[in-house]
Amino acid sequence: MTARPGAALRASWRRPSGRAGWLLLGIVVAAAALLPGTLPDPAAQGDLLREALLPPSLAHPLGTDQLSRDLLARVVGGLRVSLTLGALAALLAVTLGTLVGLAAATLGGTADAVLMRTVDALLAIPRLFLLLPLLAVWERVPLGALVLLLGVTGWFGTSRLVRGEAARQRTLDYVRAAEALGAGRRRIALRHLLPNVAGPVLVAATLGVGDVMLLEAGLSFLGLGVRPPTPSLGGMLLDAKGIFASAPWTSIFPGLALCLSVLAVHLVGDALRDALDPRSP
Repeated sequence: MTARPGAALRASWRRPSGRAGWLLLGIVVAAAALLPGTLPDPAAQGDLLREALLPPSLAHPLGTDQLSRDLLARVVGGLRVSLTLGALAALLAVTLGTLVGLAAATLGGTADAVLMRTVDALLAIPRLFLLLPLLAVWERVPLGALVLLLGVTGWFGTSRLVRGEAARQRTLDYVRAAEALGAGRRRIALRHLLPNVAGPVLVAATLGVGDVMLLEAGLSFLGLGVRPPTPSLGGMLLDAKGIFASAPWTSIFPGLALCLSVLAVHLVGDALRDALDPRSP
């Protein structure tokens, strides 16, 4: 049977890359959760003549931007937004993908063929092409709607993963024994198949958080994601695009925060995947 998520989490911590990922992710999450209360308002502007584009100093550890806003407060605020969007959208995506994959594996036959061919067709369309037309006609996208859009366009790969693993589990003796004892499809799906696909789903959800963070940053850089005054790492990179030569800190620190947070999530996801792989040492 597939390893349980709890055992996979413990096994991922025992791997050097996994331990590094968990520690880095803990620092990022702690900073996003705890620091905003101790920092200035990320939207607050100071004196534009004297406080705009200040380099890093004791008063402003990461400097200020062209509107004299504290860059540390904005980077931390952007991290909080990115992590929240990533986690919620990934949770929605894996939930939808798990439901569709379990339904396909449990129902089989025509239903399985229809669901999987639909998923194949959706996977053939780049995710960005699905999002751009929707976001381009929306003057200001609420954060809740952005989470919904990112979630409902990100479940296709998870559904194939869950369907494949659940179909494999259905051929094992413990499922055949449950069927022989009269267990219905719903009971088999929820009591037997779902717990044994939870490990791969956990990996997909973890890696999905990093993917959504990068996608959100890219959309914000294009002016289609999180809109001002809400801080966004991609939006900060967009604002700093024309002043990199004169004020490089305005783009270096948001970019570094995005890279480190996505790296942490992917290190954790890779360690979980290795922990769930029976061929892995």
